[in-house]
Amino acid sequence: MFTSLEGKTVIVTGASKGIGRGIALRFGAAGLNVLVVSRTLADAEKVAAEIGPNASAFAADVSSPEDSEAMAAAALERYGRIDVLCANAGIFPAARLGQMTAADFDHVIGVNLKGTFLSVSAVLPAMKAAKKGRIVLTSSITGPITGYPGWTHYGASKAGQMGFMRTAAIELAPWNITVNAVMPGNILTEGLEGAGPEYMAAMTASIPMRKLGSVADIANAALFFASEEAGYITGQGMVIDGGQVLPESIGALEEMDKA
Repeated sequence: MFTSLEGKTVIVTGASKGIGRGIALRFGAAGLNVLVVSRTLADAEKVAAEIGPNASAFAADVSSPEDSEAMAAAALERYGRIDVLCANAGIFPAARLGQMTAADFDHVIGVNLKGTFLSVSAVLPAMKAAKKGRIVLTSSITGPITGYPGWTHYGASKAGQMGFMRTAAIELAPWNITVNAVMPGNILTEGLEGAGPEYMAAMTASIPMRKLGSVADIANAALFFASEEAGYITGQGMVIDGGQVLPESIGALEEMDKA
């Protein structure tokens, strides 16, 4: 049995939909106070209402230093503590090299990578004062392990998160603050559904388990990293992809199907 996290406080960024919403709901079900953060307050309020009285909403753009600081201040004002940060906010607009502009690149890096830095920086005073904390980043297999056309900026941001994580984990270890990352593969979210049935079928066919992941798969991994039992794990990424990165070729999957 895992030690209860009931009564602790988590901030979840990018929590209005998809993986972020799933993380917020899972932490709420585990009894934590949840600050549901989204760029739009109304969207955050919908998720907070799903969780119940131990959740509240806050609007913030994580690429803004002022918004990130205000987010941490709101958690402290409402709940008196910050135990866990799930830095999940991210965007993934597609643009190929040759068409991608400098503004396109900066926007993705600003939200996905700079936003991670600013969110972590904002919660550090509270975590250092408590001499304890859990930071969980939502990275991806795209960038650190794989690539996909149109996502050079996204891949760079997600690989950058992993580099940030490793040094942050060393720097924060003296305060008993751990920094880890979940690395989703293809997860069934609104964004993936928007890519169309052909894309979803192709992605499913590339996964040895022959199914897309669920937001619950990612949320459960994030909850583990936040647990007392994960206290000696830091600077690590957990790949959650149904084995997608394992086959060395399409032939490997064809051989698998012969079994």
